[in-house]
Amino acid sequence: MKKSKRPSTLFNLAALAAACLASGGALADPVKIGVIETLSGPQAASGLTYRAAARYAVERMNAEGGWNGQPVQLLEYDNQGGPGGAADKLKAAVADGVHIVVQGASSAVGGQITEDVRKHNLRNPGKEIIYVNVGAEALELTGEKCHFHHFRFSGNAQVRTKALVLAMKQANALGSRVYSINQNYSWGQDMEQAIVDNAQLGGYQVVEKTLHDVNKIQDFAPYVAKIGAAKADTVMTGNWSNDLLLLMKATKAAGLKARFGTIFLDQPGNIGNAGDLAIGHFVAHTFNPEAGGAEGERFVNDYKAKTGHLPVATEPQTVFGMAMVADALKRVKPEGGKLNVNQLAKAMESSRVKTPNGEMTMRAADHQALLPIVVSTVAKDAKYKADDTDMGFKPVKLFSAAEAATPAQASCKMQRPS
Repeated sequence: MKKSKRPSTLFNLAALAAACLASGGALADPVKIGVIETLSGPQAASGLTYRAAARYAVERMNAEGGWNGQPVQLLEYDNQGGPGGAADKLKAAVADGVHIVVQGASSAVGGQITEDVRKHNLRNPGKEIIYVNVGAEALELTGEKCHFHHFRFSGNAQVRTKALVLAMKQANALGSRVYSINQNYSWGQDMEQAIVDNAQLGGYQVVEKTLHDVNKIQDFAPYVAKIGAAKADTVMTGNWSNDLLLLMKATKAAGLKARFGTIFLDQPGNIGNAGDLAIGHFVAHTFNPEAGGAEGERFVNDYKAKTGHLPVATEPQTVFGMAMVADALKRVKPEGGKLNVNQLAKAMESSRVKTPNGEMTMRAADHQALLPIVVSTVAKDAKYKADDTDMGFKPVKLFSAAEAATPAQASCKMQRPS
C-alpha cells in the first residue's frame, strides 16, 4: 500500500472552527503538536509506544478544553529510525506549522532533532518550536547540547543507574561482579560510564565492559558466552528495543543464570523472550502502577479504556511529560491570535504535575525533569502481568524525585531569550 507523504491529523477542527466563527467567537491559531517517531522498521516497537501515549495525552488535553477553547492538533511523522529521516520530518513539521515536536526513541535521533530545533529557532525568531523529549536520555542533551527550547521528561543514565544500584544492593541482589554491556553510541556510552561511576556505591567490580553496534547484532549468543565466562553475578545494561529483545532471547537459549539490572526490561516482549529466567531481574523505570496504589490503578484503567492496553515502558513518562506541557499551556494566553512559543517555554520551566508515583517538576537550570524512579523486580506475584505471562514487575523501592535526582551538569550553559 502506498504511504501518504503527509502526516495523519487525529483531530478534524474544520467543523468546530466554523461553528465558533458563526457564533462570533474569536479563534486563535490552533496549537499543533508533531510526533516524530520510529513508526516502521525494526525499532518501531519503541516508537509506537511513544505515539500511543502522545495520542492519549492529547486526547486528555482536549477533554480538558484544549488551548484557548480549541482542540490541540496532533500530527504524526515516521522518522524511519534514523537521524536523517528525523531531520527530513522536522522540516515537514515546520512547514505544517507545528509548535511542539515530541520524540523519545533513540538519543541519536534526539541529538539530531535538538540541534535542528536550535538552529531553526536562531534563524526564525518569532517562529520558534519546542522539542519535548520524552525518552532520549543521553546526558549531552541536558549537558553541552542543552538549550532553551529543549525539555526532557524522562531520566538519564546517572539517575537510573544510581537508583538501580541502591535498590539492588539493598535487596542483596547486586553481587560483587558486574558485567556491563551497552550499545555503542551516546546513550550506551553514558550507561557504561554510570555503571563504572556507581561501582563504589554498589560495592562491586566491573569485570568486563562491552559496547556493540546498535540494531545490527542478530545473534547475541557470543556476548552471552562472554558474560558466562566472566562469572558475572549481575549484568547491567541500558540496551533497548531489538537489542534488548535479542539479548533476552539469547540468555534464555543459553540458560544464563546471571541476574540482570536494566533500564528497559519493561519494554513489551522482553519478559516473553527471557521466560522464567527473567525472574529476579531488575529494572529502573519511571512508573510502576503497583507502586502508585489506588491512583496508579485509576490511571492504568483509564489508559487501557482509551487505548486498548495497559501503559507500558515509556508510555507513562510520555503521558506525564505531556501533562506538564498542558499545565504550561493553561498559563499562556494568545498574542495576536497565536501561541508565543517562547512564553510557553518559560511557563514550562515552572511546570509541575502530581503522578501516581509522586510529584514531577521541571528543573529550569538544564530543562531536565525531576521525576520519581521505581526499581522493580520480575516476579510471579506482581499485580500486573507482562507479555501474557504469569510474571510482572513487582516494586522493590520507590525513589522520590529528590532522591533520584543527580546534579545539573556544569556543561549546560542555558541561554534564554531576552
